[in-house]
Amino acid sequence: MVKCSNKNCFIRTIAKLNKLLEVMSGGNMKKLIILFSMMSVIGYSAGYGKENKTIKNDAGSIKVDAKTYNSVAQDRRVRFVILHYTAVNKEQSVNILINQQVSAHYLITDDDKDPVYNLVSEDNRSWHAGESSWGRLTNLNDSSVGIEIVNMGFTETNGSLSFYPYTEDQIKKVAVLLKDIIKRYELEPTSILAHSDIAPQRKQDPGPLFPWEELYKNYQIGMWYDDDTKESFMNLNQTQPFTPFEVQAQLEKFGYKVDKTGQYDKQTQNVIRAFQFHFRPSNYDGIMDSETYAILQALNLKYKSK
Repeated sequence: MVKCSNKNCFIRTIAKLNKLLEVMSGGNMKKLIILFSMMSVIGYSAGYGKENKTIKNDAGSIKVDAKTYNSVAQDRRVRFVILHYTAVNKEQSVNILINQQVSAHYLITDDDKDPVYNLVSEDNRSWHAGESSWGRLTNLNDSSVGIEIVNMGFTETNGSLSFYPYTEDQIKKVAVLLKDIIKRYELEPTSILAHSDIAPQRKQDPGPLFPWEELYKNYQIGMWYDDDTKESFMNLNQTQPFTPFEVQAQLEKFGYKVDKTGQYDKQTQNVIRAFQFHFRPSNYDGIMDSETYAILQALNLKYKSK
């Protein structure tokens, strides 16, 4: 039996079945009978995971039926996965994440022999995102899984940031964990984000040395642009200069929170730098040059034009 954990999965499955039936012989009534038979085999359960139970306490006893009815007006808590670095060593990371007013669902250390540590149940909110937004959603603690990676972050010299690299083992563990979370919650590529994406005015993690391109190309995780589309936009931008307002509009369309002031002000530069951390890590100066803008346009065309 196929198990669909939400309405979208069910709709997609039925659409595929209906397309299959279009090539079958027979009248509409025959096809309808077959379709409904298949639906019963699929066993749609928007509340998959609910179980019948009996509750007993000093107030009395009741039976709870979790199987007879399932409402379609629901969705999963988890809509995003947010990647972080801890900016401190392993021992400090563990202490902070289990004993202080900050947490994450998972911790990946820099010791190859360590497992991935699950610190908070995915059913619960962990306190990892802080003040945050993406698209129309805010307070992403409510709707995300947080993954912290032990990494010292960066050092700053005369205003220049030098970031620390990640180990091959860390990235492999990130990929395996992300694959599992994405599958279980049926997340789109646009749901895998950096802390700096959702809080660009105050955060830099996981930084420009986090290998987003590798995750996309080797593991089909997250977002990346198509080179041919980027080149096309770069050629177009040479003849059609872009304005700060257009840049802000494109950044907002992609998901970033940015005030459309029509100026390359500090808040806009911070957003541009966060975007460059993720998609143009070779140069993250916060300046919207033609390559950065072409990448942004290519990503919006690929992921935001549907």
